Amino acid sequence: MALSALSLGPSNLNPFSYSIFKSLKLPPFLQTQKVKIGPLSVSPMGFGTWAWGNQLLWGYQESMDNELQQVFNIALENGVNLFDTADSYGTGSLNGQSEKLLGRFIRNFQEQKGSGSDSDIVIATKFAAYPWRLTPGQFVNACRASLERMQIEQIGIGQLHWSTANYAPFQELALWDGLVTMYDKGLVKAVGVSNYGPKQLLKIHDYLKKCGVPLCSAQVQFSLLSMGEDQLEIKSICDSLGIQLIAYSPLGLGMLTGKYSPSTLPTGPRGLLFKQILPGLDPLLSSLRDIANKRRKTMSQPIGSPFHGADNHALIPLLSI
Repeated sequence: MALSALSLGPSNLNPFSYSIFKSLKLPPFLQTQKVKIGPLSVSPMGFGTWAWGNQLLWGYQESMDNELQQVFNIALENGVNLFDTADSYGTGSLNGQSEKLLGRFIRNFQEQKGSGSDSDIVIATKFAAYPWRLTPGQFVNACRASLERMQIEQIGIGQLHWSTANYAPFQELALWDGLVTMYDKGLVKAVGVSNYGPKQLLKIHDYLKKCGVPLCSAQVQFSLLSMGEDQLEIKSICDSLGIQLIAYSPLGLGMLTGKYSPSTLPTGPRGLLFKQILPGLDPLLSSLRDIANKRRKTMSQPIGSPFHGADNHALIPLLSI
């Protein structure tokens, strides 16, 4: 199974792009279809919030919050109920801003639509493996801090943001035990990981299983620009063990949207990265453009095709703006 993350970023928030996003609706059959992630039922399309609060990479400004609220509402009104965030999303003094905004947007939506309108929302957040989080208790405290920022009582999926095995192996087991504790205490309904390689993914799966905690999800970068042996092996492991794979950045941080070229670059660090990579993508982008034109779609829409229907495992795009 795989769940893919499509990142557009707040830099796209203008009246034109907002109207484009507003026209993107789940087909009727997808609005009622659900995918199981452990005990949770989620929409076959989710919503990522990496860009919220990130000034450095995505150019976030607090003046964008009203528009972000509108985009959040549109997603929810069209059947999307899975929202992914992290306690490290947000730069500088805005660290944690993504979680704060998500909690606020949910409350605003509930006030606008009435009590119970947010009852099936599934929040998936990630807890950073910071070097000062050395004990299970400290990792559980990170979970409690996320609950406080979002002003909710329970998180849908609590995820370890990355593995420390390659640089601080002594810390890894404590973080795993922290996941077990937050699950046993009912602070999270399900447990997942992010940025884990095949070997560590198998290790944590087996460890959690011995503790009576199912590993329900795993996030990894997975796109036409990042589909190497590790990604394919991880997908195979997830499919065989019943772990929901969350594939983030399937549009290569925006490089596969067709919006950018060597002469039209985003601002900030992404522009420097795009300048290096885009010249070599001409053949791929040309093929994607031809496919999109033949199907009367945008370039972003056909990219999901390789992930859908390729086998018997569900794959779900996670929109991010």
